[in-house]
Amino acid sequence: MNELHTVRNTSSTEIGAPSAEVWALLSDLRGWRRWWPEHQVLNLGEVAPGERFRWRLGGVRISSRFAVVTEGRELSWTGVALGLYRALDRNTVEPLPGGRTRLTVSETLAGPLAGLLYPAAKLRAGHERFLQAIKKEAEK
Repeated sequence: MNELHTVRNTSSTEIGAPSAEVWALLSDLRGWRRWWPEHQVLNLGEVAPGERFRWRLGGVRISSRFAVVTEGRELSWTGVALGLYRALDRNTVEPLPGGRTRLTVSETLAGPLAGLLYPAAKLRAGHERFLQAIKKEAEK
């Protein structure tokens, strides 16, 4: 990835729910639409390394492939949007004392003028919306 056209962000939140519950929500991509309406799965088979899936975030179609699926710990994938932009998304689940969980979302986005079209502040805002939505759902 060309450093001049790369956007990065890492955001995390503590959730007042056990890590198994957070993982169940995170790994059920079809169920995301229930608590995060910005996301829509178009095609999804097995959630396993190397498996492809297609989805829509807002109005943008994304073709992705799972990179890491470690039960209860990490869900990561690569993706391509508009044929030009490549992303690496990493979601990690960390159990904390007292039945709490830390969920961390990291993303690297690269492509022509990525920093102008999708600046880090916009990427961070999307991650924060996602984290707040999953937190709200897990803490019900």
